[in-house]
Amino acid sequence: MHTLKKNRPLRRIVLASAATVSGMVLLLSLKPHTTPAVAGLASSPAPSSSSGASSGSAATGTQSLTGDSVQTRWGPVQVRVTLKGGKLTDVTAVTYPQENPRDQQINAYAIPQLTREALTAQSADIDTVSGATYTSDGYRQSLQSALDSASG
Repeated sequence: MHTLKKNRPLRRIVLASAATVSGMVLLLSLKPHTTPAVAGLASSPAPSSSSGASSGSAATGTQSLTGDSVQTRWGPVQVRVTLKGGKLTDVTAVTYPQENPRDQQINAYAIPQLTREALTAQSADIDTVSGATYTSDGYRQSLQSALDSASG
């Protein structure tokens, strides 16, 4: 005899419910994989008071400015910009989430893309990178604060 006979609907309901509950228990018992930070890979957050910190020479017209450290859901994001003659020549992510392999994977793709867009746009008016929404928002805000400190 088959356990799921059509003339025994209560047995099918009980078996389906037990399978659903077992599946949910297994899913909820999964934990995300985390690894300890590897020395040299994890960047320490810079103080947020470093906004507007500039270095460079007025004679050459080159400025290096660090934006505010923006706290996102996954960690702080902070960028440093280099302006030469009022033109954005370099953007470097000083601090960004990289606590686990997933953060490292996402940001290895997102940070270079955000940097390219910022250099092309010459402003903080850049698109969000799909899959890195929080990092993109923090990057954009930090970039804008650095650019604001250059003009102010």
